[in-house]
This record gives sequence, C-alpha cells and structure tokens, in this order.
Amino acid sequence: MGLEWMPREGGLKDHSRHGTQWWGTEAPCTVYEKKPLKDPKGNAVPGLYVAWIRLNNPAQYNSYTTDMVKGVIAGFENSSTDREVVATVFTGTGPNAFCTGGNTKEYSEYYSMRPEEYGAYMELFNNMVDSILMCKKPVICRVNGMRVAGGQEIGLACDIAISSDLAIFGQAGPRHGSAPVGGSSDFLPWFLTAEDAMWNCVSCEMWSAYKMKAKNLISKALPVLKDDKGNWVRNPQVITDSYVKDGEIVYGEPKTGQEAKDARAWVNDQLKNNKYDFSLLDAEVDRIVWIFANLFPGCLMKSIDGIRQKKKSFWDAMKNDHRYWLAVNMMGEAFAGFGAFNTKRITGMDTIDFIKNRQLIAQGALNDEAYFEQIFGKPQAK
Repeated sequence: MGLEWMPREGGLKDHSRHGTQWWGTEAPCTVYEKKPLKDPKGNAVPGLYVAWIRLNNPAQYNSYTTDMVKGVIAGFENSSTDREVVATVFTGTGPNAFCTGGNTKEYSEYYSMRPEEYGAYMELFNNMVDSILMCKKPVICRVNGMRVAGGQEIGLACDIAISSDLAIFGQAGPRHGSAPVGGSSDFLPWFLTAEDAMWNCVSCEMWSAYKMKAKNLISKALPVLKDDKGNWVRNPQVITDSYVKDGEIVYGEPKTGQEAKDARAWVNDQLKNNKYDFSLLDAEVDRIVWIFANLFPGCLMKSIDGIRQKKKSFWDAMKNDHRYWLAVNMMGEAFAGFGAFNTKRITGMDTIDFIKNRQLIAQGALNDEAYFEQIFGKPQAK
C-alpha cells in the first residue's frame, strides 16, 4: 500500500522576494541575468542556470549607488531561493573595476552632514553583505578589475574569488574619510595574517592580484591581455617571473622606473582599444560552477555555510555597532574626505591637507566651516 491517500498540494511555490524593479540595463544600475549552465564542452544544460549579478556603473568604476545596493540585495535574495540556479556570480562591467565601493559623489553631495540618512543607507549596505553571506547558492566573485574599498568588502563576503591579473586590491577609507568596517576589518584577518590585514586596512596601498594570490586572498589570477601574435601576456606592470631578489620577496610587487612606465602605457593602450579578453577568466568560472553542479546541493551548501560561519561570526558581532560610528562620522572626517575626493576636478586635490588637519587638531580648533576651509584644496582658476 502506498501513500496515495495522503492529501498533497500540487504546483510550485514562488519564493522570490523581489520583482525586477531594482534591476536595469542602463548605467548606473545593477544587472541581474540568468545564464544557462554549461557543461565542459560548452553545451547549455536544459533547465539549469547560473545567476549573474553585475555592478553596472563603469564611468564611476562600478561604485554602487543607493539603488544599485538594492539591486544587489534583490539579486542575491532571489538567486538564493531560485530552484533553477546552481551558483551565483558577482562581477562588474568592463575591464577596469569590479567595484570601488560606495558612490563618493552621492556620499559627498547627499549623505555628508546627514548622519541619520547615512545610517539608513548603512542599513542597506549591511543587508547587502548579509545577502551574500546568506545566499543559499555558492557565490563566485569574478574580479574583472580593481576591487577597492567597499568593493573589497563585498568581494570578501563571497565564497571564491577568480581575478583578472590586472586587478588591484585594497582599502581607501583612512585616506578618504572612512574606515574599512563594512567587512574588511572583519574578513581580512580570516584571509591574511594579522599584520598583513592591519597594513592592508590602514595603509591604503593597492596590492596586485598576484600578490593577493600569493597571500591566499584569492583562488586564481588569470591574464586578460594578448600580444600581437595572440599569446597571453601576464600583467607586465607586476613582477611574476621572480619570487625573491636580494633576499626580499618580489613576486606580485609593482615594477618601477621606465619599465613600469612602458608597461603602464601598453596596458592602458590595450584597454583603451578594448583589446582585452576575459575568456580564461570565464572558463575558470564555468569550471568551478560545473564542479558545484555535480555535488549534492544540500551537502555542498552545508559545507560552504560551515566555512562562511567563521567570517560571519566576526561580521555579525560588529556590523550593527559600526553603522552608528559611520553615520556620525559623516559630520566630520567623512564630510572632509569624501568632499575632497568629489571636488578634485575643482581644486586639483583628491585629499585634504593632512598635516594642516593634524595641526588644527593639536590646537584644539573647532570643527566649523572655517576649519574645513583650511584643510580643503582651493578652487583653481578655469
């Protein structure tokens, strides 16, 4: 005797949390797309897909606007419960940037001096990081270009990172009026040594994809440029043919002098003329997704969540507290830092005068408009 006598409901439930209102195609926007799962021969597998969430704001290095943040949340939350989706890929438009964090124009012109408004925005930002860490699908960060500041933070929330070898990684907050407490201060000590995490957080140095591969922050760095004969060329701006020189580790470090200038000019010319090729990067993403597809989905996600939980424990412990400091900071250092960066075309400076700022602090000066006027650059004659 079977169980035919038990009442059962037919059909399928729709567990999607969002419609399409937060996605678009015209920059600035977040693009959400379901691409067919491909087997190793490149054939589409019927009925199975890979969700692609793409930050589409290349003119501003794929910095995310408030509405774009909502689009990312919608993408991860919908892909999480989409039974057709095998994995989720997070990337950006073009060859220059995966993401450079929040939109500094929006930060400076709207959110600065509005702490409650920025606190509400940070609620959205926290939800964005949570949506990545809570996604019930493996998340691959396809690093198509620089992953900096908030871009580094949302990238670190992903499970696997495969990078263009032209990408650079780092933080910008302490130089531009913020702190990397949107994830990097929680996640970097999990990936790097405490010393490396500390220096990467505060120095605002940019580290190459090869250096980050050597330090185990990313899984792989792949070339995206070719020479005139069609041969792949590893990033010529970075040392990749030596590991040690004069007792110092040089692998992944930037080249210097004329060699660096020539390499930079060649790379810039290639990118300017759209002579880049992401085929190796995409093939590696496809390879990893195919491995995921050939595993038990429940066991796969239990394994992934077991690793994620270590990152998540640090993030969850601090995320709510950080949003209050970040909001209040919009009244002082963030106003100055984002304002300087946003007005660099007017003043010719993208930072404040840090030494003058320190001198005013030493004098106990009041933080008023006269204070800020002394540390900002001056408008240049047109």
